[in-house]
Amino acid sequence: MALAAAVLPPLLRPADPRYLPAADQRQLDAWGRDLAARLDSNRAAHDRAYAARYPARRPAGASRYAAVPQVPLAPFDPNSLTAEGWEARGVPHFVAGRIVNYGQKAGGFRAKSQVQRIYGLPDSVYQRLAPFIQLPEGLPGRGAGYASGRPAFGENAASLPGRFARKPAHLQPFDLNLADTTQLMQIKGIGRGRAKWIVKHRDELGGYLAENQLEEVFVLRDAPDLVDSLRKYTFVAPGFAPRPVHINSASFDELWAHPYVGKPLARLIVAYRKQHGPFATPDDLRQLKLLKEENFVKLRPYVRCD
Repeated sequence: MALAAAVLPPLLRPADPRYLPAADQRQLDAWGRDLAARLDSNRAAHDRAYAARYPARRPAGASRYAAVPQVPLAPFDPNSLTAEGWEARGVPHFVAGRIVNYGQKAGGFRAKSQVQRIYGLPDSVYQRLAPFIQLPEGLPGRGAGYASGRPAFGENAASLPGRFARKPAHLQPFDLNLADTTQLMQIKGIGRGRAKWIVKHRDELGGYLAENQLEEVFVLRDAPDLVDSLRKYTFVAPGFAPRPVHINSASFDELWAHPYVGKPLARLIVAYRKQHGPFATPDDLRQLKLLKEENFVKLRPYVRCD
C-alpha cells in the first residue's frame, strides 16, 4: 500500500492544506476589537465608580474654600470685620478666622501691632492693610494719644473706659496667684480680655507654679512681649501649694477639666484604678502609655495620691 501510494500520480494525491493569512488576520482583528470594546466599557464603569467614591482632587495650590470677592481698600475698624471681611481684603482664609477669634478673646484690638503679630499673617498683606486700619501703630503709653478722632491720655483719662485707663508709671511686683483682673490690667498691654484669660487658666490649673506657665494662656501665645511684662511685674510666692488633683478619688469630670489631663488621659486614669487599684505614687502615672514624659513633668506637682 505504501508503495502504491508512492507511485500514484501527483494529481490523485489529496491537496495539502493552505494557510490563508488574510482570513486569519481578519478574525484576529475582530477578536481584538471586541476585547478592546469590553476593556473600554469596564474601564469607564470603574472610572465612574471611582469618581463617585473619591471626588477629584484639587490642583496643587488650589484653595479648598470658595473665593471671597475682593473689595477696594478703604479705612476700616478691625474690630468690626467678620472673617469674610478680612478675606475680602486679601487675608488667607485660615488667618482670617484666627484674627477674628483672637480679637474676640482679647476684648478687641487696640493697636495695629496686635494685628501684625497674628500668627500666619503674611507681612506683605499686613503692610498693604496697615495704612487703612483705624488704630494707632502701637499700644498707647503714658501721655500717648489714640488715632484721630479718639481722645488723648491726660486730664480726661479718668473718663475713658477701663481698658483705656492710664497704666501706672511705677508698678510694684505682685503675687500672680492672688491678683484679680483689675490688678493684672495695670500692666501695659493687658486689657480686660487678657486678664480674664490669665485668671481663668490659673483657676483651671489650681494655681501657677511658675511664671513660664503664662505662655500657655491662649491670648498670650503670640505675645511674648506681654509674657515678659507679666514675668517682670508678677511672682509666685515661695512655698505656694496649688490645688491638687486627687487621682485616686477624683471623678472623670474632675480629672479631665485640668489643663494637663484632658479626656483621653482621664479615661485611662479611671480605667487603671478599676483594673489595678489606686495609684501608690504619682510616678505610677508613667505606666500610662498616653502620658508623655514632658506632660508628666508638668502634671506631677499637682498630683496627690491620698
